[in-house]
Amino acid sequence: MPIDTAAGLDREHLRQLLAETIDADVADVRDDTDFVQTLGVDSLMALEVVVVLERAYGIKFAETEMSTVRTLNSAYEVVHRKLVERP
Repeated sequence: MPIDTAAGLDREHLRQLLAETIDADVADVRDDTDFVQTLGVDSLMALEVVVVLERAYGIKFAETEMSTVRTLNSAYEVVHRKLVERP
């Protein structure tokens, strides 16, 4: 899949990063797979996902946004928006 040139975000790289962070097979991290419901991610691991995304992309999550990152699609949307809005 091509890199989103507007934000420098590659969905497949994000998928790999998330899979490594939650210790799951990349094939299990489908676009709409719920990390908590399907892959058994607990609250501590969910926080680790947010920290990894912040470090990898140089962004900051608001506390209210942290709970919205439950799928690859939701992670992509939040990271993409933050990269586009970044000064």
